[in-house]
Amino acid sequence: MIYHITDKDRWAAALKTGQYEAPSLLSEGFIHTSRKEQIAGVLKRYYSSNTDLLLLHIDESRLTSPLRFEMAETVNEIFPHIYGPLNIDSVIKTESL
Repeated sequence: MIYHITDKDRWAAALKTGQYEAPSLLSEGFIHTSRKEQIAGVLKRYYSSNTDLLLLHIDESRLTSPLRFEMAETVNEIFPHIYGPLNIDSVIKTESL
């Protein structure tokens, strides 16, 4: 299981189109995701002032885009990155944060 943090409006739009594309897909070429133990750190570093957030629970075996585990030099940790749009049916649960 991998996880992605997004806002409720962006997720609602994805449900209408059938796929999710985070802004990082366009700017960096991939969608940032985390392992469970990395979520708290990601929230603290990047989302401390955000509201209306959702945590997407993603079954990586259902992904249609490539998944790579890569080093994030800024925090010296390996994170999962999705190289393409996130297909909606790979998200098995959403959780309000």
